Amino acid sequence: MADDWTTMVNTGVPNPARIYDYLLDGKDNFPADRDVAEQLLAIAPVARDVVEDNRAFLRRVVRLLAGEAGIRQFIDLGSGLPTQGNVHEIAQAVAPDARVVYVDNDPMVVTHSRALLAGDNTAAIRADLRDPDVLLGHAELRELIDFDQPIALLLMAILHFFVDDEDPYGIVARFRDTLPAGSYLAISHGTRDIPERSDLSPAAMAEMGAKVERLYQLTTASLVTRSRAQVERFFAGFDLLDPGVVEIQLWRPDGEGSKLPGGFYGGVGRKP
Repeated sequence: MADDWTTMVNTGVPNPARIYDYLLDGKDNFPADRDVAEQLLAIAPVARDVVEDNRAFLRRVVRLLAGEAGIRQFIDLGSGLPTQGNVHEIAQAVAPDARVVYVDNDPMVVTHSRALLAGDNTAAIRADLRDPDVLLGHAELRELIDFDQPIALLLMAILHFFVDDEDPYGIVARFRDTLPAGSYLAISHGTRDIPERSDLSPAAMAEMGAKVERLYQLTTASLVTRSRAQVERFFAGFDLLDPGVVEIQLWRPDGEGSKLPGGFYGGVGRKP
């Protein structure tokens, strides 16, 4: 059965989505995932704060797009396992008619998403960002999303799992070219830039980042952190909203942000 994820998932191999779920105190993870997550926390004790900041960034972005920007269609690429404050919950609290499609290539993620998230104006589909043409032609996506109307494309904490040889910039450009004018692109991405910290030297921070990247080589997806300039490249063809590509904690904070330095860059762009 296509929906029987138990036949398609190797629970003995750590998976980034399930590691992320564990860091958010979720229950959809296995011993191999928890082992790597604990190693990650030993290397970078702020890892749990970083993923919580990423969820807070997502909430601010979706509220802005559903509210001020008037967007009613959202595609969440690499959506990960359902957790508190999913995109449709945030968007539909602002605009009850908002439509959301969750996309992931992990069969466990999609099965859980269908069970927990499916309902009015929402869908969860299994597709791979590495093949944007197949994804964009998916019948369930096209059934819910009108490509003649503005769309918000969300790529949260996913592009850093694409190595340069997989042409992540070309993949994003393919999606950009399909989006109608007035659409938005939102990205959060792990960074290799070294933040200023009073408790760690730049050399120690660099070594911490290198250890994290090596640790993710044990999982189903390698981690590739990028600089601010490299993250900005993903927004080619978009007009960046203020304050541009910045540390996610500094992107339009609303009182729930943190003072944690570094970790992720984030930004939102509008297609003219």
